[in-house]
Amino acid sequence: MSTESSTTRGSVAEGSVDTEGAAAKDRPVTGVRSTRQRAAIADALAASDDFRSAQELHEALKARGESIGLTTVYRNLQALSQSGQIDALWDGSGETRYRHCSSGHHHHLVCRECGTTVEVQAEPVERWAAKVAAEHGFTDINHTVEVFGRCAECRPE
Repeated sequence: MSTESSTTRGSVAEGSVDTEGAAAKDRPVTGVRSTRQRAAIADALAASDDFRSAQELHEALKARGESIGLTTVYRNLQALSQSGQIDALWDGSGETRYRHCSSGHHHHLVCRECGTTVEVQAEPVERWAAKVAAEHGFTDINHTVEVFGRCAECRPE
């Protein structure tokens, strides 16, 4: 899992024409070799605010009529995650889930029931991580913090 959550946004070169419109600005850049399948995966990630598994993305793509294999979905998600264009989150059940997040370092609140995800900034966590690292002589640190619970919609009354 990437310890620094970040995405790279597409931009249109000066003097060129934006043929994909605003939707392209909201999905992660997919690298030098863009394929139809990679663009479809990026679009599916950009369309959701929650972390989704490779299987969930594959099912959504198939439902949209995309001709794409599950192995292709896994391979592209791994490449996008390794390049820092999407966030990957191990959900505790043994499955990795993926999400197109905002740029910059942040943390997540994740509902265990429905998967609703909220990005949060947590300056106290940043200070704590730096302090603990310094106390133990560590430098050039990275960290991830994911908080799991039940959202207001899923909380028992």
